[in-house]
Amino acid sequence: MAEKKVPMRMCVACRQMTPKKQLIRVVRTPQDEIRPDPTGKASGRGAYLCRNPQCLERAKKTKALERALEHKVGDEVFALLEKEIGVG
Repeated sequence: MAEKKVPMRMCVACRQMTPKKQLIRVVRTPQDEIRPDPTGKASGRGAYLCRNPQCLERAKKTKALERALEHKVGDEVFALLEKEIGVG
């Protein structure tokens, strides 16, 4: 029997390919709401971030998340992501 393939995704900040389960998905819903997606199944445009404070900081500084989601990302979204990663 063939081994099951692990889905890989790229972090928008560090550009590393990582197994999808180890990343945080941020989604822009069809209603243009930006929020973390813990299930990884919410409909909308998704972008992935490492669970790493440096990647979150880089995504914020370079606006990588805004480019990936094609929408402005507010401070409240970054606050939610910080909580998810465990910063502070």
